This record gives sequence, structure tokens and C-alpha cells, in this order.
Amino acid sequence: MTQLSLGIDVGTTGLKAVLLDPERGVVASAERPHELRSPHPAWAEEDANQWWVTTVSAVRQLLEVVPAASVAAIGVSGMVPAMVLLDARGDPLRPSIQQNDARAAAEVDELRDSVDVSEFFRRTGGVPNQQNVGPRWRWLMTNEPEVIAHAARLVGSYDYITYRLTGTFSLEQNWAAESGLYDVTAHMWHAPYLAQAGISAALLPDVRPPDAVVGGVSVDAAAATGLVAGTPVMAGSADHVAAALAAGLTMNGDVLLKFGGAGDILYCAESPEPDPHFYFDYHDIPGLTLINGCMASSGSLVKWFARELAGSADLGALDREAALVPPGSGGVIVLPYFLGEKTPIFDPAARGVFAGVMLHHTRANLYRATLESVCYGFAHHLALLREAGRPITRVRVADGGSRSALWMQMAADVTGETVAVVGGDAASALGVAYVAAMGAGLARDWSDIQRFAPTGAVYTPRPEANKVYQRGFALYRELYERIRPVLHTLGDIGGPEAQTTAP
Repeated sequence: MTQLSLGIDVGTTGLKAVLLDPERGVVASAERPHELRSPHPAWAEEDANQWWVTTVSAVRQLLEVVPAASVAAIGVSGMVPAMVLLDARGDPLRPSIQQNDARAAAEVDELRDSVDVSEFFRRTGGVPNQQNVGPRWRWLMTNEPEVIAHAARLVGSYDYITYRLTGTFSLEQNWAAESGLYDVTAHMWHAPYLAQAGISAALLPDVRPPDAVVGGVSVDAAAATGLVAGTPVMAGSADHVAAALAAGLTMNGDVLLKFGGAGDILYCAESPEPDPHFYFDYHDIPGLTLINGCMASSGSLVKWFARELAGSADLGALDREAALVPPGSGGVIVLPYFLGEKTPIFDPAARGVFAGVMLHHTRANLYRATLESVCYGFAHHLALLREAGRPITRVRVADGGSRSALWMQMAADVTGETVAVVGGDAASALGVAYVAAMGAGLARDWSDIQRFAPTGAVYTPRPEANKVYQRGFALYRELYERIRPVLHTLGDIGGPEAQTTAP
């Protein structure tokens, strides 16, 4: 009987699961939706119990295709660092607090004021930010002390499903790395940061690498899912790290640009050297790390433009219009900071800007400039990598935006790099399925994941377009630096006080 690995990805709006034959590729897949909730401004929460319901349903669907005995290894990936607080029985005390939750802004400022930021960066691989676990924990201490009083364990999204499958608590290493509580070079919790946050080390399970076996499927989980009791379950993977593996990032200098709702950039590195302009992650492949950038808006900005300014949901038609406009958009430059910005400027008070607009410009100019702005954002990240002496060997692009030939040609022209499209709607589930296969010995070489990374079109930079974009990119960077103080002030105009008095 062919031995398969099962990969489960707990995503923001749904769960995906795949069965992987390490020789032939994906043999079956299943999806289930779940809900992201925002009961108050800046909140992002989900029902962890619903993740388990969708896991059970998706796995049962897959086991209608193959016998349960053929599943020889299991891995789970998910959003990181989501926070799931469990009581002494292992039940969630409240909805999860997601990694993009921004309720703890005051606590982030408090953290910045209470630590040496350079020392914090040296130890944790990042600067204090809204994704850190400590500020969100301190928010709970102030606003939901009864939850803190009953908390017995703190885990992440995929760690919770791993617990439900095995009955064993575990934290995968990238939850620790992105928590702001962990020394990423010493591979241990940093006691002063735990103390500053008010988190007891007893709440945190053992930290394990992705391919380490946490335990076997429990009798209860086997009864619920139909899996065979005792099937080994690995520690799993952060979703974006698993997606990078599935895209074939296996060598130093490999880059993945993800044109999703946000814009992600992942750089594969041999040495664990954090960069202050990026986040830091461990790669699923032992010995490698990932330099991780995230632009707050990418595809979400494009959809906003189409809906609110163009009055059209037909992105293909907008692409065709914009293709008639030469590179540079007739002198229009957009700053794509319509949700503030994460990397590389770490400026939540930044604002989106259309600059250089005149009456002769059309929506095609503005739309093209919007697409170009995201490419300038990626070029900014690549420029910082080059300035740090990091080689760029291969650039791959993925997610929904990669289906736009116009946008991908822009990406090549703006960055000056040849870009290759890699596909797959369940990349994170595929990546963590391969992690499980490696952990169980079903696969033997990490580089073999390349066989399952479906490749599409390849775009090469055009010299004349690149020359135009070099000028545009220089202006893009200068524009933000010159008007940054104004952008911060704009955020104070028409705020909550003005809204309450408006007629």
C-alpha cells in the first residue's frame, strides 16, 4: 500500500487539507470555510473549536478517497503567531487572537519604552510590533483578567490542531521565533521578556522543529476523524514558511514574492542573521532561515481601487486598459501604504498617496500606477537585501496576483529580475505535508519538493522599461521620506472626535 502524508493548513478564512504521495504528488484535497471575526475595530479573532470541526470534516472527506491505513504521517500549518489560550482541560478560554490583531497598540508602545530595542532585535530577530505575543497578553491582563487567571496553556493555531490530534501540547519553532519572547540564536525563551510580558514559562509547551514527531493520533481523535490511532503527527509549520517550501525555496538566495491580499517576500538564507527591515523565521529545512517581509496591502489595494475608484470588478478589463499606458504611468506615483505599512518601513501611521495626478490622466494611468506601486514596494525589499550583501539567485512569484501577465511583467521590469510563476492553491498544506513526509522517512531529500512546485510563465526584464522604473523607484523612495511627517499628521484629521460631530 502506498504511504501518504496528510497536510492540513489552518488559514485565515478556511482550512485546506491535502494527501501527498511523495513520489507522485498530491492525490486528493479538501477545503472547508471558517470565519474571521472583528467584533471591535482592529480586532481579529477566530473560533479555535471551529478549526477542529473543519479539520474533522476535511479529513473524513479525504478518507473517502484513500484508506486510513495509507496515511503514514501528518503535519499541520497555520497562521503565526496566533494566540489560543487553553484552560486546565485543554479547552479554549476565548476566541483566538490572530497575528494581525491590532488591539494592543498601547502595549506595543509600552514594550518599546521598556526594552533596549537594539538588544530586543539582537535576541528576537525583530523589533517590537503588533504581532508580538507579549503586548497582546498584557492587553488581556488589563481587559480580561479572568481569562488570564484560568489560562493553563498558550499555543498557536496549528499547535492547537496538533494537540487535538495527539493530546500532546507543542509549539513549533516559528511561533516561538515570532512571539518576541524567544532568543532565536540561543533557541530558548528569554526570561526577562517573559517577565516583562507577565507570562509564566509553565504556560508554554516544548518548542520543536517542524519535522519532529509530537505524538501519535489519539484514540479520541481517531474516532472523530477516521484516522488510524498512533499515526505520527509532526510539529508542523508556519503557513508562509510551508508555502515557501512548496514554492521550491531550498537554496541560499531564493526569493518568493507573494502577490496576495498582502504582499509577502521570503528570502532563503544559510545563516541566522536577522535584518532590522524584516521579520525573522526559521526555514522548514534544517539549517536554513527565512528573511520575511510583509507589505500590508497588495491585492487588497488593487481590489479597493477597482471597487471604489474604477467602479469595476473586472480586473482583466482594467489590465487591458493599463497595458496601453507606457511604463511610469505618465508621471503618476502611488505610495501603497493604504493600511499603514509593516516592512520595510514599520510605519503604521503611513498613508496611501497618489502623486503627480493631472486632469489629463485617466483611470488607466491611476490603475497602472497602483500596480507599479506594489512592485516598487517589492523592489524596496530587494534593494535592502542587496545592500546587506545578500545574493539574489532566483525569484519566484505566487498567489492571485501572479495570474496577471501585466503585473508580473511589471515585477520583472521594476526589480530587474527574471521572475517565474509558481502555482498551487494549497501551497501551505502541500508544504507541511512534505514536512511530515520528511519527518516520517517517507521522503529523503528536501530539494525533491521542487518536483511538486508547479511552474508557469517566466517574465524577463525589458531594458527600456527597467530604465524608466529605476527613475520611478528613486522618486518613490524619496517621496515617502519627504512627506512622512505630513502623512502622520493627516492621520489626526477627521478622527473619531470629528466623526461624532459630523452632520
